[in-house]
Amino acid sequence: MYTKNLSYRNPKVNVLPSIQYLCRSFSLWSMKKDPDLESALSRNRRWIANNQLKNIILRYPNGVIPVKYLQKKFKTLDLQGKALNWLKKYPCCFEVFLHHDDEYYCRLTKRMMALVEEEETVKDMQEPALVQRLAKLLMMSLNHRLNVVKLNELKRNFGFPDDYLIRIVPKHSNLFRVVNYSGRRSSMEIELMSWNSDLAVSSVEATAREQGVEPCFSSSLPSTWVKSQERSREFNSSPYISPYSDPKVLVEGSKETEKRTVALVHELLSLTLWKKASILKLGHFRREFSLPEKLNILLLKHPGIFYVSNRYQIYTVLLRESYKGSELINKDPLVVVKEKFGELMQEGLHEYNRRHQLENLEKKRKKGIVLGRLDKVKDQNSESSDPDDQEGDKLGGFFDPEERKRFYKVLFEDDAP
Repeated sequence: MYTKNLSYRNPKVNVLPSIQYLCRSFSLWSMKKDPDLESALSRNRRWIANNQLKNIILRYPNGVIPVKYLQKKFKTLDLQGKALNWLKKYPCCFEVFLHHDDEYYCRLTKRMMALVEEEETVKDMQEPALVQRLAKLLMMSLNHRLNVVKLNELKRNFGFPDDYLIRIVPKHSNLFRVVNYSGRRSSMEIELMSWNSDLAVSSVEATAREQGVEPCFSSSLPSTWVKSQERSREFNSSPYISPYSDPKVLVEGSKETEKRTVALVHELLSLTLWKKASILKLGHFRREFSLPEKLNILLLKHPGIFYVSNRYQIYTVLLRESYKGSELINKDPLVVVKEKFGELMQEGLHEYNRRHQLENLEKKRKKGIVLGRLDKVKDQNSESSDPDDQEGDKLGGFFDPEERKRFYKVLFEDDAP
């Protein structure tokens, strides 16, 4: 009874548990920030938005699109502000022009179109690698099938073209087929037709073979992270379990299951172009890849292998070993082309900022000239008013009390009879 009264009189008693819960929840996502890796993530932000705009423009008839149409797409691209202002920031990528109907239109510049053609050429050359990548993903999945809708969310991470279902899958009917066992459109899946033992080798195992050592995870941690390094060594002390092995033979919740799950996430990230992925989108494959419900907790337990960031409020996991500072170590040919796009973006943005700065300086200069002229006019006005002021002073002398007395004395004396 006394406790109830205390709770009633002091509401803070009831608030404390919720605060503790929030703190615990936040700690599950927190990780000490790495400036270099954060920089690598921020570089890709604008590139992703402009790449999506590029794809929208290419899909539009004749590659010429009304700016007002792009404005409607801004919300879906998680962009704010006016589309016209955004496009003008990247003059090397987007050409904006005013049509005869007084409406703004946009198309890709010649330099941008040259990069689009180069990217298509690289995709054609990289098709064998893309086929192997898709086969590896299916081989790691529980039933060797992946939902198309879910895979589409990560297709650009893996470098798959938008039309991969038409461009890749039918050409390799000996490896893949599209199935739909439930009949629902959202249930369409890609199924593996044949197992290839040569492909069932993870990046960790391939590196170990090259070095002639037992496969284990590399850990990239500062020397001050003593406890984390100890946990990493302990984790590596047990045998490596391939992500291509059957998870059904492992006991749920065991160390062996955790070992395989870490290996699987490591392999998934190693198959992506930038060795990173959204944790939320990876979580969508929880059933297909036997991932834990709280994937974030597993990732944060292994900071030497994975780096978790919440930059732009998007939780992303990145493979530490794949980066040296903020630079990707081994770059896929598609990444090289996409980086050229990024360089073109930066060139245009630099040009826009320089032009904008010059315009502001010109405005300030003109404003300074106008203000100078106004000051000059004021000075002239003040000079021309001096004689009037002096005359006023003389008249003011007439209205002096003593002067006035003498005036009236003379006046009345002259009028006296």
